[in-house]
Amino acid sequence: MTPSSTPLFKTILVTGGAGYVGAVLVPELLSAGYQVKVLDLLLYGETVLAPHPQLEVIQGDLRDQALLKRALAGVDAVIHLACISNDPSFELDPALGKSINYDAFRPLVQIARESGVRRFIYASSSSVYGIKDVPNVSEDLPLDPLTDYSKFKAQCEEILLAERRPGFSTLIIRPATVCGMSPRLRLDLTVNILTHHAYLNRKITVFGGDQMRPNIHIADMVALYLQALRWDDAQIDGKIYNVGYENHTVREIAEMVKNKVGPDVEIVVTPSDDHRSYHISSQKIRDELGFAPSHSLEDAIADLVKAFSEGQVPNSLTDDRYYNLRVMKQSPLSQALEAGR
Repeated sequence: MTPSSTPLFKTILVTGGAGYVGAVLVPELLSAGYQVKVLDLLLYGETVLAPHPQLEVIQGDLRDQALLKRALAGVDAVIHLACISNDPSFELDPALGKSINYDAFRPLVQIARESGVRRFIYASSSSVYGIKDVPNVSEDLPLDPLTDYSKFKAQCEEILLAERRPGFSTLIIRPATVCGMSPRLRLDLTVNILTHHAYLNRKITVFGGDQMRPNIHIADMVALYLQALRWDDAQIDGKIYNVGYENHTVREIAEMVKNKVGPDVEIVVTPSDDHRSYHISSQKIRDELGFAPSHSLEDAIADLVKAFSEGQVPNSLTDDRYYNLRVMKQSPLSQALEAGR
């Protein structure tokens, strides 16, 4: 379906807008003419987003409901990216993860609606399906989350659908693992990890290798969020979509990396007890909305190699900011709300 040619919204709040995806999304929103607010703790640096006359960066905790009311004033649409991201970071402090990823969610949605927000876009996760023994995991299959991180993602979907009202449209996206270059680069994601080690060490260690991993280029993820602001309510309200591009085994991804980085890269395969495997179908969003990614895994790998070779990722092995778990271990995040009052 063709998105509306008339802008539906003026001011967008991006929670977690200084994160991996947000750092690419926010400049694109600004380029598209939106007024943008970002609510972020800025744990990974305060210079990720360049100053812009249409950008307001609010450093704060989304558990602070008074702050939410101020941040959501005058906002037309929310893109909710903020969370304790990935299983290891969540498991580091499960109570903290629950408080941010789940407990804070319903108040955020309710305050958004009460503040006059007309569209709420939620970044869920394809991990909500768990392990499925089917060729393609589509949106009509039951959810079977294996971890607290994915369980709370699924439960937040239920909350958002329950809070949906006329004039408050909702869209739930279940992304594949995002890959590629960002100003707030993560080197703890499958494609990014393998490319990083191949480039620096000329060696890739693959744990297991047969697990399926769906991926999506960060540019396509950002393009989807931009499109999601242009579709009419009738097209997307209450909908849930998988969004990925390619499903490959970890071993296949390693071979792609080797092909891009160089034939001297060694691939070492070792056993693993990580049996998580996802093979998602993104056919529904293609059929219903006409959205299809246009960037490949090879594009993401090439972008990363270029960034490494040009020195855009300094101290990539030692700088904690590229690794969520390292930052979380050092951050007094559980005290951030109290400290901010």
